[in-house]
Amino acid sequence: MTEQSVLFSLEGKVATLTLNRPDKLNSFTRQMHEQLQAALDHVERSGARALVLTGAGRGFCAGQDLADLDFSPGSMTDLGALIDKHFNPLVRRLRALPLPVIAAVNGTAAGAGANLALACDIVLAASSANFIQAFVKIGLLPDSGGTWFLPQRIGMARAMGLAMLGDRVTAEQAEQWGLIWRCVDDAELGAQAQKLATHLAGQPTRALAAIKQALHASATNTLDAQLDLERDLQRELGQSDDYAEGVNAFLQKRAPDFQGR
Repeated sequence: MTEQSVLFSLEGKVATLTLNRPDKLNSFTRQMHEQLQAALDHVERSGARALVLTGAGRGFCAGQDLADLDFSPGSMTDLGALIDKHFNPLVRRLRALPLPVIAAVNGTAAGAGANLALACDIVLAASSANFIQAFVKIGLLPDSGGTWFLPQRIGMARAMGLAMLGDRVTAEQAEQWGLIWRCVDDAELGAQAQKLATHLAGQPTRALAAIKQALHASATNTLDAQLDLERDLQRELGQSDDYAEGVNAFLQKRAPDFQGR
């Protein structure tokens, strides 16, 4: 029987994907990658307007399951090919999804698992959670966007230290450093993630997608290019139903009813 490595649920307009290999701290196998991509297809077809990504059991994701790799002399797994086929497409897809993605980090997020969380738009973490750039401990460098996310969020000095030392960062420290959005009590993580996702699902979805696009582009754009992108995206949003609804609601002094169009 095929292991169900990723669970999908939909409540209203909020989709939840749960990494489901709790006995292995939800570490990645090729099968899990394939199921996660299929689950994301399902999310996009479902009409969901917000996505929560979390893990089953006591961990969020421990990165790559080393037992799924080949270490035989002369036939070791090509890590570059593995990254190119699975990890990089996943990071790119999460960043490009036209809806907000919330990581609810319920425990250890290590290696590619830490960077999977950082690829999401907003990261909530339980107070007992932690983040580890564990790659150096087995002779590797951070992948899955780690060498980009870390200096972008916490600066070069801290990024270099975490990458070279592989130190564990608590959720509280991650919040203080600006690595994640917020640290919450363990018992409140699920409820807080759903509350945030429900709020975002009721917001102007096209505007949220444009915000994602513009903020991601700002990392490499010049100011002139960013100003032009803001102009172009604002022109599109200015023709949307949600913009008209937002303005009318403001003028009529009522709460807007955004439909994501």
